[in-house]
Parts: sequence; structure tokens; C-alpha cells
Amino acid sequence: MTDAERIRDIYRRYWDGMIRKDTDLLRSLMSEDYSLEHMTGVRQSKETFLKGLAGGTFNYYSADHDSIEVRVDGDKAFMTGKSRVLAAVYGGGKHSWRLQGDFTLRKEDGDWKLTGSRASTY
Repeated sequence: MTDAERIRDIYRRYWDGMIRKDTDLLRSLMSEDYSLEHMTGVRQSKETFLKGLAGGTFNYYSADHDSIEVRVDGDKAFMTGKSRVLAAVYGGGKHSWRLQGDFTLRKEDGDWKLTGSRASTY
């Protein structure tokens, strides 16, 4: 499996973890310094985000992936995933979103880890 294929697999596993609220899986995919920037501009650390996911602030029900683009540059990589997501966040009702995630990754001890992401729509 190439690095790009491994990174695409991380994206799929990331969404699987989000839907199942599998914070252990998500932690294993994220670096210690991972942070997320929501489309509102709010920035959260890994643990703050995972606490919100586990506590029901963020609820994801499905994700159908339209594209996953990857660019590898040595031990760093950049990924843009576009997925149609059914979600309910911040107490709102279920809505379909066309979410784009722009991710940065770093190779740590031979494994790719998500270091950051920025959510937007497409």
C-alpha cells in the first residue's frame, strides 16, 4: 500500500470513528498536537473535540465520500476529503452537509497521523 493509499484509508477510518463515536480509534489516528478548525472558525484541541463527540455535541450518522485527494511531501502530507454527511451538531436537527475537510498529516514512527483539519462546505 502506498502512502497516499494509507492516508485515504485514514480518512475513511476517521469518518467511521466519527459515526461510531469511537474516540479510541480517532485518538489512534491523531497526533498529540492535533487540532480542528470548525467551519464557524472555532478551533478545538483533540481532547476538547473528542469530548464533544462523546458527549453528543457532534453527532454523525453517515458519510458518503465523493473524493479524497492526497499530496505527500516527505514526512508531511496534505489531504482534502469531500463527503456528504448526515449530522446533527450543537443541538440542531439532522441535516445533510457537503463537508470538505482539509487535513495535514505527519509521519510519526512510520505511521501517518492527522495533525490538523479545517472543515468547510463544498
